[in-house]
Amino acid sequence: MLVLILLSSSLSTFAIINLSYSLGDAKAINASGSLRMQSYRLMFYANSGSEAALDKIIEFENTLYSDTLKPSDSWFSPRKIADQYQLVIDKWLVMKYYIEQENSRDYVASLKDFVDTIDLLVLEMEHHAAFKLRLLAASQILGLSVMLIIAFVAVRFTKKKVVIPLQKLMESANTISKGNFEIEMPETEYIELTALTHALQKTAKELAMLYGDLESQVAEKTLALTRANNELAFLYDNLLTLNANKLDYKALKAALNQLKGYESLDYLRLIIQYPEQELEVIEADGGWPDMTQESTRFPLQFEQANLGYLELIADQTPNIALFNNFAIMLTRSIVIHNATEQRQQLALMEERGVIARELHDSLGQVLSFLKIQISLLRKNLDCSCRSPIVEAQLTEINEGVSTAYVQLRELLSTFRLTIKEPDLKSALEAMLEQLRAKTNIKITLDYKLAPQWLEAKQHIHILQITREATLNAIKHAEASLINIHCYKDDKGMVNIDVCDNGIGIGHLKERDQHFGIGIMHERASKLSGKVVFSNNEISRFNAATTTIEQGCNKQDDALKPNHSFDLAQQSKGSSGTRVTLIFPSQQEPSNG
Repeated sequence: MLVLILLSSSLSTFAIINLSYSLGDAKAINASGSLRMQSYRLMFYANSGSEAALDKIIEFENTLYSDTLKPSDSWFSPRKIADQYQLVIDKWLVMKYYIEQENSRDYVASLKDFVDTIDLLVLEMEHHAAFKLRLLAASQILGLSVMLIIAFVAVRFTKKKVVIPLQKLMESANTISKGNFEIEMPETEYIELTALTHALQKTAKELAMLYGDLESQVAEKTLALTRANNELAFLYDNLLTLNANKLDYKALKAALNQLKGYESLDYLRLIIQYPEQELEVIEADGGWPDMTQESTRFPLQFEQANLGYLELIADQTPNIALFNNFAIMLTRSIVIHNATEQRQQLALMEERGVIARELHDSLGQVLSFLKIQISLLRKNLDCSCRSPIVEAQLTEINEGVSTAYVQLRELLSTFRLTIKEPDLKSALEAMLEQLRAKTNIKITLDYKLAPQWLEAKQHIHILQITREATLNAIKHAEASLINIHCYKDDKGMVNIDVCDNGIGIGHLKERDQHFGIGIMHERASKLSGKVVFSNNEISRFNAATTTIEQGCNKQDDALKPNHSFDLAQQSKGSSGTRVTLIFPSQQEPSNG
């Protein structure tokens, strides 16, 4: 650019100078041409000798010696023009002499030569002016050519050294803007472009590192959110499973199996611990290893109560947050289930209290009236109408009404139990307290049944059967100790044993009208179980033998109520009676 500017300035300066020196050329040519005209005009004044001739001479000399025709003394002024000009002056002096001498003949003879000399001067001046114009044109053409060449070279040079690297930098910038930081920077000789290249390359590397770090963070966050979402969906599905239906063994085991499969665990089990009861173990599919291995436990705690723990064995580190949330979910489900069961039991107890009042006010009054009427009938019956058959019928009617009245009173006593906690254990304790007040026999209770094994609707049947068996032992066994043992046996069945150390059952004979035993069998059938009477061996008297069988088949013949057993077939010489209620639990699924 500097060369182009200097060259352009030089050409302009040269053109200006050339033109400045050419400004007088046309005037000089005109003046020299006028000399020829004046030379011919002086020819008419050569013989006159008048003052007009003198004026014309002065006019001629003014033109000849004017600055317009006077050659320049500069170095570029042609020597031919100066010599020709001097020749014109010399010949003018001769011509002037002829005019002054009024020698027109010699003037005319010399005029043609003089005019030719002037023409040569004019011609030299024209040649010099044309030369200057040609020189100006040539210089302009040469200068423009040089400028075009320099501009072409400069454009090619700039394109190669500047434009192409800048285009590559722009392409690199566009590539970076699209998220691709693996770019090649162009090499250049210029410090500025090199600095820009290095800065852009450094920026690309830093952006690549930052972008990679952001991508890894986004990937980690996405993975964490996806996992959290999957865990929430898993917990939500299990929560629906646990709370949609009854919280039983099947639901808990299904939840454990889902957790085991979700986390790819080796072993998993749930330990439920209720106060003063044995631990309830629910294992996921695959069981639990016999050998001792390092395990991880997650407690099931609600407020200050410890309901057990969730235990697992896995090769990898467990998801602490997931298992803590799962343990919290199980804890709340168990607490909610227990609270629901308690509310149901309270509702049933309230309903039973209402039924007890209705029975006392209706059926109790009728039975009392019937007893009075039978007594009056027996007193007022004429002797002629009395016979052994009539007396037997009256006695049987009286016993039937009395038995019904006693059964009603016992039912009312059961319905009106006042307990502190709405569960079967508290109900049994309250019922036994009533019986202890009526006898000196020691009555003990060994209760080892979990709340979730029994439904609220089963409690009344268990209470009535246990009460009837205990009353029979108090009335007929002549015992000093009665032990009630509630447990789960090895077959997974719920067992309610009422054992005494009395005279045994060999002396008893079941009659069709013996309502108590028949009602016990009917209630057992409603539990899909049976009542078994047996002799109580001394060695078995204090043994605890009650469990819940997983998957008991309700159609099993062993669970059908048995009304046809013969008490007289029981062996004699025993040391007490054992009455056992056996029925399947509501907790475990049936497996036949």
